[in-house]
Amino acid sequence: MLSRLFIIFSFLLFSVLSFAQLPKFDKLETGLWERLQADDTPIELILLLDNEEIAAPKGSKLERATFVFEQLQKQTTRKQARLKQWLNASNIDYRSLTIVNALLVEGDANLVRTLSQHPDVQRIIYNAPASLPEVAREEIELRGDAVEWGIINMKANQVWQMGYRGDNVVVGGQDTGYEWEHPALIDQYRGNRGDVIDHNYNWHDAIRSINPLNNPENDASLNPCGLNSFFPCDDNNHGTHTMGTAVGEAPDNQIGVAPEARWIGCRNMERGYGTPFTYLECFEWFLAPTNLQNENPRPDLAPHVIINSWSCPEIEGCTPDNFALLQVAVKNLKASGVVVVVSAGNSGNSGCASISTPAAIFQESFTVGAINRNDTIAAFSSRGPVTYGGATYIKPNVAAPGIGVRSAIRGDRYATFSGTSMAGPHVAGAVALMISANPELAGQVEEIERILEQTAIGMMPELICNENGERVNLNNSYGHGRVDALAAVEAALLFSDTEEVIRQDQFELFPNPSTGIFSLQSATTAERLVRILDGKGSVIRSYRWMSDDLLQIDLSAAPSGIYFCQIQAGNEVTYRKMVKR
Repeated sequence: MLSRLFIIFSFLLFSVLSFAQLPKFDKLETGLWERLQADDTPIELILLLDNEEIAAPKGSKLERATFVFEQLQKQTTRKQARLKQWLNASNIDYRSLTIVNALLVEGDANLVRTLSQHPDVQRIIYNAPASLPEVAREEIELRGDAVEWGIINMKANQVWQMGYRGDNVVVGGQDTGYEWEHPALIDQYRGNRGDVIDHNYNWHDAIRSINPLNNPENDASLNPCGLNSFFPCDDNNHGTHTMGTAVGEAPDNQIGVAPEARWIGCRNMERGYGTPFTYLECFEWFLAPTNLQNENPRPDLAPHVIINSWSCPEIEGCTPDNFALLQVAVKNLKASGVVVVVSAGNSGNSGCASISTPAAIFQESFTVGAINRNDTIAAFSSRGPVTYGGATYIKPNVAAPGIGVRSAIRGDRYATFSGTSMAGPHVAGAVALMISANPELAGQVEEIERILEQTAIGMMPELICNENGERVNLNNSYGHGRVDALAAVEAALLFSDTEEVIRQDQFELFPNPSTGIFSLQSATTAERLVRILDGKGSVIRSYRWMSDDLLQIDLSAAPSGIYFCQIQAGNEVTYRKMVKR
């Protein structure tokens, strides 16, 4: 009897011990445990903790950026404390993030088993490598001072004639890196202050190892930039090309949409291959850029808009477990006042619902498809609809030039590339033009996106991807249509975030914008004094208006730009913005 009880006890004890060795499978990414059982070589793991929603505050871009950054810092400091204490006590190296509540560690099945038992760890996922979308490339030589076709297509060159070229706006980009000394980029680099070159807060390298998809031996000598570079470097050409389209300009090479904007950059891919963590690290750096030692983050130096011409495809190992992390990062960056422009992807030949990878799939991203010279959607441009997070919605948001786009590449050269990677930078440049025209738009992400969508030129696709029908101004190929930078800037000039106590209902000014002649209509016949002020507030025209007839205001001889119409009736004063084309 005793021997039978002993056998039963031993069996139960063995069962309990065996069970205790198993991880909590509900915390593991699908397939992770099987992967570690098949090959127990340590791999990079992302530990996801609880993420709280950070609501977008009101206020200026600086106020938004500072608030969001401080709230995220408080959250991660509080919620990562116990896990960090355990990792430190166990002598386990880690890297932590702020833009999402997550940490990166390297470990095997034993560590996964242990970490899955930790109460603060909600999910453990594999930091899988992902690849750069393929683009068609053709290298060409210098070719005179002609403005590139994409700039003309979007009417960005007409915005330049109004005096707006992106000044005082910062464009960020995360890509394969950037050749900062390229003639088309060196003057626009924020780290170039003329007599001093300072890469602190203007460049970050998230690449600290050779991607296994390139070389499993981690031989840094194989990468032309090495690892963790302390100055901007491009190991692939892709990044230099995208930034050139957004801000580039050099003698005989007018390639950039906003050539007086400044740029900063982060390398998130190692010769075209990244991981969810390298993308997240760059997102975090744009939230609050750091010095070259990755210290002393400063949200006041965050860019206004960032270019994301990359994808994280599931075929390379990224899964919905990764997607959620990236979405949180996009949400928080957008809440901080940064426009997140994302290329739609180059899987359009697969047909409808081919926008399927982060960050293009997120509603919070401003997703861009690609068109050719005749405004037809590119065959390769990925299409919606997107189904994610329990909802189905239209993507992309807009479309922009993406076929045969000529821009900068390494070695002070130029080349034409095709892909939605080329379309996204056109839109980032348009954002820079809008903010340079009206600085009040800085940080107002929802308003910027609304203007871009409402002023886009509607197009109707041949391929219908919505069973309920598609409209000219909203469909799953073009989104709201092809971006019109001129119309967007004109609408941007009329935006005001200030709260003025003035009466707006008695007067109507039209057409506005105008090429020169404006008409002012009034609902009252009382005597009114009308003054026209230039952008500096100087009075350039003055009228006494007593009838109910239209008042004609002639600015034909005035330079293009923004003016103000001041109308005084009794003690009441009303203002109207006027845009002269």
